[in-house]
Amino acid sequence: MRRTAQLVIVLAALAAFAAPSALAADRMWIGFHDDPSFRWSPDRAQRIESSARNGATMIRLLVHWNQTAPRRPDRPTDPFDPAYNFSDLDEAVRTAQEADLEVLLTIYGTPKWANSGRGSNRMPRRVADFRYFAQAIAARYSGRFEFPFVRFWSVWNEPNLQRFLAPQFDRRGKPLAPRNYAQLYAAAYRGLKAGNPRAKVGIGETSARGSDKPGGKRPIHSPGKFAELVAKANPRLKFDAWAHHPYPFVPTLKPSQKVRWPNVTLASLPEFHKHLKRWFKRSNVSIWVTEYGHQTKPQDRFGVSYAKQAAYIRESIAIARKQRFVGMFVWFVYQDDPGQPWESGLYTQSGQAKGHSPRAFARAARTLNARNSVISMRRGTRNPAVTVYTRGQCGGDAAKSIAVTWRVLLGGRQVGSGQQSAQLAPDCTIRLNLSGFRAAKTASYVAQVRLDGPEGIQLLRSLTLRAS
Repeated sequence: MRRTAQLVIVLAALAAFAAPSALAADRMWIGFHDDPSFRWSPDRAQRIESSARNGATMIRLLVHWNQTAPRRPDRPTDPFDPAYNFSDLDEAVRTAQEADLEVLLTIYGTPKWANSGRGSNRMPRRVADFRYFAQAIAARYSGRFEFPFVRFWSVWNEPNLQRFLAPQFDRRGKPLAPRNYAQLYAAAYRGLKAGNPRAKVGIGETSARGSDKPGGKRPIHSPGKFAELVAKANPRLKFDAWAHHPYPFVPTLKPSQKVRWPNVTLASLPEFHKHLKRWFKRSNVSIWVTEYGHQTKPQDRFGVSYAKQAAYIRESIAIARKQRFVGMFVWFVYQDDPGQPWESGLYTQSGQAKGHSPRAFARAARTLNARNSVISMRRGTRNPAVTVYTRGQCGGDAAKSIAVTWRVLLGGRQVGSGQQSAQLAPDCTIRLNLSGFRAAKTASYVAQVRLDGPEGIQLLRSLTLRAS
């Protein structure tokens, strides 16, 4: 714990005292998806901690319902039913919390007991079984028990592909998977919110391309058509973001690759965003990029050089950053591993850096640190109350009091300061009252916040207060 706290302090300090131009940048949750590295590798704790040193503010983990519940639970909404096995997941989310990282859990995969012995990519006989599982796992990580609070959730993995949700079309060649997914998602959303009302839930997790043809060896949907049909099946679905995997069609192509709609790569996100708003009748839709990456050679013969991977890291994050509706960017994977047949890590299997890739990721990620919030307010606002992320201070189920010291700067000149004690909320945030401060000008202020927890862990945050 002590070592992790020191790492967190260094990372937070870099963000807290960055140049004003960096502070004014948009924020985005940035991290890695890498289950073998973060859950099963012998040095998994070190890999999670080192991902934080590389600028990550979150990690994504895939939770297989069929592996977590290999037999039917007697009390399916109870997170402590003995049929459930969350052991490696518990460890990973605890380690992430100690490293000051948020977690996104994607739930997927039907157990045989729920679909008459068919594959994990087949629908359960009763979607209520999936809802009960969603409720149980969300409750487990709701902050009410001894396990960490999990903020981000998503439902299924690449459901527009036959490999993950079958069949994609019915016997007449009509689309079936979008309608089935709408049912799966609605059930899971209901369960997740029942288990944890604070959960932020993503829909979709769509793959970048598809043919929309029922015939052939790969009957799959394009992400655009899949999303459109999901909306037609249930336009009233509630969600916090559409999750998408905008990989390039050929691994060696640039992140700015253009493709024909309704396929969606990074460069296509603005068009996807426009259609999602229309299909779901919303004024705005957030998009989470929950998988993206470029494999390297010689590890993979279709990969790119280390130098090109570093360049593509910078370019891909820059493309996402330009789109204000993108709230998350996840690189797949963190470190190459024998258990993961995808060589897009920033490090080789032996742990050697792939050229400048780790440095490129860290530099891009740290300017977008979502823990350092950007908060808008009216000019003239007095004593604003702001929410501060305090993930690294969480632990156990006991309420904690955090000692907070803060000061507000305008152009390097202090215009407010104070101290207070704040109660840690179950979602690992505190509510901070900037008493005595007034946003007198139309300007961007910087609130530097130091958080001292009872275990001696110190966190630094730097909030941008935009008065208009």
